[in-house]
Parts: sequence; C-alpha cells; structure tokens
Amino acid sequence: MKVAVVILNWNGKRFLEEFLPVVLEHSRDEADVVVADNASEDDSVAFMREAFPGVRLILNDSNYGFAEGYNRALAQVEADYYVLLNSDIEVTEGWISPVIRMMEEDPRIGAAQPKLLSYHQRSHFEYAGAAGGYIDKLGYPFCRGRVFMELEEDLGQYDDIREVFWATGACLFVRAPLYHQLGGLDADFFAHMEEIDFCWRLKNAGYRVMYHPGSTVFHIGGGTLPKSSARKTYLNFRNNFSLLYKNLPAQRLWKVILIRLLLDGIAGIKFLLSTGLPEFLAVIRAHYSFYRSIPSLKAKRRSIQPGPVEHIYPRSLVFQHYIRGKKKFSELEGF
Repeated sequence: MKVAVVILNWNGKRFLEEFLPVVLEHSRDEADVVVADNASEDDSVAFMREAFPGVRLILNDSNYGFAEGYNRALAQVEADYYVLLNSDIEVTEGWISPVIRMMEEDPRIGAAQPKLLSYHQRSHFEYAGAAGGYIDKLGYPFCRGRVFMELEEDLGQYDDIREVFWATGACLFVRAPLYHQLGGLDADFFAHMEEIDFCWRLKNAGYRVMYHPGSTVFHIGGGTLPKSSARKTYLNFRNNFSLLYKNLPAQRLWKVILIRLLLDGIAGIKFLLSTGLPEFLAVIRAHYSFYRSIPSLKAKRRSIQPGPVEHIYPRSLVFQHYIRGKKKFSELEGF
C-alpha cells in the first residue's frame, strides 16, 4: 500500500514555508509528499528547490486551477491512495493512518476526509469541510459543524465515523485507481465545488464517502481567493449549477433548476444591497456561463447516468436556516 500526499501550490510560498515542514514531520513514515506547482508567479519554485531539495516537485506549465492542476499532477504520481492537501493546512501527528485504515477495511469507500478545524480559531470547525459535507435537496452545500456561515465550536459532538455526501477538497483522501477511473476532478470547474461533483460521481458509481474524526487538521481557508470575492462568487454559483445539471436524477433536474433560478435572483439582489455591484454581476455572469456550457454538460451527464443517492438532505436548507433560524447541523429537521 502506497500513499501520496500531494500539495497543489499557486503563489503560496508563505504557506509552504510554514506548513510543509509539519507535513513532512507527520507524514514521512506513512506517505510520500509531493508538491505540484501551478505556474506560481512568486518564488515558490526557487524556494522549494533551495529549502526542500528532497521533496518531489511537479511543475505545471500554467495555472490550471485546482481541478485540472491536480489532474495533471496526479497523472504523474503512482500510489494506491492520494491525499489532496491544501498548502494552507497544518496537519497533526498520526493524521494519515486512521483514514487509510478505515478505507482499507471497506473497499466500498472511495473517498474520505478528516476533521477540519479553523487554524485561527482552533476550537471551532472550519468552513471548507468541518466534520463532513452534505447538500440539501436544492443543491446548497453545508457541513456537520457549518451551516452557511455559522461555524460551531468543536465539543466532540461530531466525533463519530460517519458516511457523508462529500469530503472536502482541502484534505481529500481518495483511492488513486478510482480517481483516474472516474476522470478525476472536472477541469471545467477550475476551482470550488469540484470535490462535491467528484464525490457525487463516486456515489452514482456505488461508492461511499466517509468522515473520520480520528484525524484532525487545521485549515486557514481563503489562501488563494479571499472569502469575499467576485471571482469566488462567480465560481461558486456557476459550479453549483453545473454539478446539479450533471448529477441530479432526471425527474428532479428541472424542478430544482427552476427553483434555484428564483433563489439565485434573490441572492443577487442581496449582494447588490450588501456588498455592491461586482458580486451582483458575478451571479449574472455565472448563469450565462452555465447556459453556454449546457451542451458539454449534457455529454458529461450521459456518461454519469445519474440516479438517486443517499445522504442528500431532503428539505430546504435556506428555509431551515433563514426562516426557521436553525444555525447548527444538529438542529436541522428531517435528517
């Protein structure tokens, strides 16, 4: 059994300086560590060659984004398991073995994640994955430990091994042969929600996605794009529609799309009133981009053959949170 921890870097020298030594310290007996650089414009590559000459460095010839950047890098890495690890994550002692052991014991597990806590507020869960991800019936992502922007304190309430809907791309354990068999991450997503799409495809193929609290990492978040960013808004809205179009069963597809058109319109107006014109326009651009991509999405949908899958929240998260005031995962009704 061979495990490869692969860090995709883009202009992240400061994170490599701070976190790569910790990754090497806590991974050297269990995994190979590889850094793949997405044509950084800082001096990340020179730094790696000088400070870490023993670490394998893969050089992509352009910034291909998270999805295609990883696809190109992982095509050059031989392993039984990959761990896709963000450069802005601090790992802890023994972080690899609990998850790999769980996956070794159940061949139906295609992907998994550890507990993701905030680097800056270490007692609380971190937005990007918390204690495992879900989506509601309309495609809104959330986590155990995070509902929209509400982050819970980690009090051990999610310290059970649990099947989830999606595992965070910030620290994604995945079977290497399965990653390639399913075509990897969707390059058209560029970044954001590509891991949700991948996990949905895993589930459509009959595999499970798991969360293991025996492994803990601390995530800064927003290392490449700030949390408030028109570019991030554009990618999130566009990619959310794309993953719904690709993966929803036929009988639910257009009903969900039509409802989301209305809700996205409301979200756009809220952006206009609260943060200004750039994010409002980002929502509009996201929709036009989605419409233009429908022919290619149809082809992808045919190859996936979507069907019903488990662990989709059967109610509206928007209603539960904004109308009924549910701020914690444990408060959500209907699970």
